[in-house]
Formats: sequence, structure tokens, C-alpha cells
Amino acid sequence: MTERLLAEFRDDRALQAGLQLVRGAGHSALEAFTPYPIEGLAEQLAQDRSMIRPVMLIGGAGTAAFALLLQWYSAVMNYPIVSGGRPLNSWQVFLLVPFEVGVFAAALAGVIAFFHSCGLPRLHDSLFAVPGFERATQDRYFLLVAAEDTSTDLRAMLRDAGALGVTEVRAP
Repeated sequence: MTERLLAEFRDDRALQAGLQLVRGAGHSALEAFTPYPIEGLAEQLAQDRSMIRPVMLIGGAGTAAFALLLQWYSAVMNYPIVSGGRPLNSWQVFLLVPFEVGVFAAALAGVIAFFHSCGLPRLHDSLFAVPGFERATQDRYFLLVAAEDTSTDLRAMLRDAGALGVTEVRAP
């Protein structure tokens, strides 16, 4: 079982030094909480790319293809009506609805993927119980770390990097 530790730092340089030390020891940094964006921190955390765009593409294209096939089936196979001498498979007529439905489905899939990637709706996180964590939006910098192996003393390593305090956090 991996241990999750939350280290509190006084400034961004100490946070980045602690992050480098933790990654160099083979542990994984899960998240950094800072009062303002720090340039290059996301690259140092090595976070995965967001899956929102591929989910939107698949949701929108799949729904648009389904809507086009549904219109084609209903006009050609299920209930063929010759109207104005046009062929039954007049695909130009079928394009408006799949476009609109595809855009809506892509937007809906994007919102759902966004909420899922953020872990929402979650009304409570175990980080909220850590004393002083509310200062992450004011003047403190926090680093959430997962200890991969318990052979190294991660707490002492974080304190040596300049952490003011290290708290163990339960997994959600």
C-alpha cells in the first residue's frame, strides 16, 4: 500500500526543490497546490495529457454517424417516400441534423469528461482535514507525494528539502 504525504513549503523555490528531490528518489508527486500558477511546474509534475479532447471527438463523431445512419435507414429502408423526383439516398438533406447533434454530443461528452477528470462531484476530500491546508490559496505551497517504496524515509527527505511540515493523508 502506498503512503500519501502532504508537505507544506514556504515558497515556490522550496516546493520545486522538494519536487526534484522526491522525483530523484523514485517517488511520484501526485499534485502541487499553490496560490498562483508557477511556470514549468506542470512539466515537472509530469502529469498525463488530458483525455477530454479525444473523448469529445469520439462522442461527437460517433453520435453524428449514428444520427446520419438513423436518418438514412428511416428514409431509404424503413419508410421510403419518393418526393420531388429525388433519390431516396439524398445525403445532402441528412447533414444538418447529424452536425447539430454531433456538436451537442461533443460538448456534453467534454463536460462529463471534465467532471470525471477533476473527480467531481466530490463534496469532501481528505486534504481538507489537514490543518493549514486552506493557506494553499493564500501564502503556502503544498506538495502531495505518493511513497512507492517504504525503504527510504520520505518524511525526512521532505523536511531536508525545506518542508515546514509533513502530514499523512488518507487515500480518497
